[in-house]
Amino acid sequence: MLKVLVVGSGGREHALAWRLAQGAGIQVYAAPGNPGIASVAQCLPIPASDILGLAGAAADLGVDLTVVGPEAPLAAGITDAFTARGLRIIGPTAAAAQIEASKAFAKTLMRKRHIPSAEFAVFDTPADAVAFVRGRDTPVVVKADGLAAGKGVVVARTAEEAEAAVIDLMVRRTHGAAGMRVVIEERLEGEEASVLALVRGERVWPLMPARDYKRARDGDTGPNTGGMGAIAPAPLPPRALERAMDEIVEPVAAAMAREGRPYTGVLYAGLMLTDQGPKVLEFNCRFGDPEAQVILPLLEGSLIGALLDLVGGGQPALRWTGSAAACVVLASPGYPDRYRTGIPITGPRDVPEDVLLFHAGTAMADGELVTAGGRVLNVVGTGPTMEDAVARAYRGVACISFEGMHFRTDIGVKGDVRSSTLVAVSGEVTAS
Repeated sequence: MLKVLVVGSGGREHALAWRLAQGAGIQVYAAPGNPGIASVAQCLPIPASDILGLAGAAADLGVDLTVVGPEAPLAAGITDAFTARGLRIIGPTAAAAQIEASKAFAKTLMRKRHIPSAEFAVFDTPADAVAFVRGRDTPVVVKADGLAAGKGVVVARTAEEAEAAVIDLMVRRTHGAAGMRVVIEERLEGEEASVLALVRGERVWPLMPARDYKRARDGDTGPNTGGMGAIAPAPLPPRALERAMDEIVEPVAAAMAREGRPYTGVLYAGLMLTDQGPKVLEFNCRFGDPEAQVILPLLEGSLIGALLDLVGGGQPALRWTGSAAACVVLASPGYPDRYRTGIPITGPRDVPEDVLLFHAGTAMADGELVTAGGRVLNVVGTGPTMEDAVARAYRGVACISFEGMHFRTDIGVKGDVRSSTLVAVSGEVTAS
């Protein structure tokens, strides 16, 4: 029997465990998991931050492959620890995970290797950062240098908003040590897209492109979140995916190898599709959340086979269904700011069979399903067109309720799967 360990406890990890469990002779473990993951995997009471505990469990259980969901364990060196014990794992080393763990590192690498991105400056003191934004007459984006669960970014419309963001991050430390240093960059205009790929050294295999909805409220308004929904495939303009691979993903993989930080795992490029072509907003060192929840249902064949090929030196086989997927995130009241937990959830059992439900922030209390995080549930619909996928997702949403539940009502409204024809050719996805 093939044994797989999924590290993490969110919606992305539920989607990974669900997809990995498909196929005969596969035993999936999850650490620490959640109530939804427990339906497809054996959950282990080990936090994702306990790297030594996870490595010990993987060795004791005879795990054949570990798949890491969140970025924090990767930045903390989980891959290095597993590799030192001869354990196979999907994810970059701590040195390579700096592509996400430090925005300053990523931006400097892109500038050095001429990878298209926004102009930027890095600041270690609040006074210098404030002086910089006061002297700007164009909108800027203020970013915490370190990991902030996708929330350490402020798109400032005015110098006053940018200054307030600097004070929040660097003085008030709203995101802790992540904001000790900030990156301030020009604001790019266009449509966003998430382009993910399997990477081994300088070799790259693209996944289905997706679109993430980061803002808390309809119309892309409100504060940034970890993601309020996603669609796949993203409605990309002609040749946008080829350009993203040729000008961004493949060059950054090569650059990491040349910098002595060879990358193996899932590389996520958050892009802005500008009039000048795709430009990088950020890199992530793992599957996106909620992008994984819409990409994985569209994958044909074996996910575990593709991942084993990746770490084993083979050619990952990636084939896609030709369908569309849409994910709607159900969030706790107050998210992405302070929110309550322990709120009873009703309706998950009433969700139609043709709708996928991935648990993100849930727990069991006295035999009852309750909220346990900011993003609580991911409702995913699939169908032959984006309209079908969106309609199914919202039919599932209508079945679920908890006090203060909020979600966006415009997921998938902008895009249509027919605006981007996707073809799988020898494991590579091209848009035409």
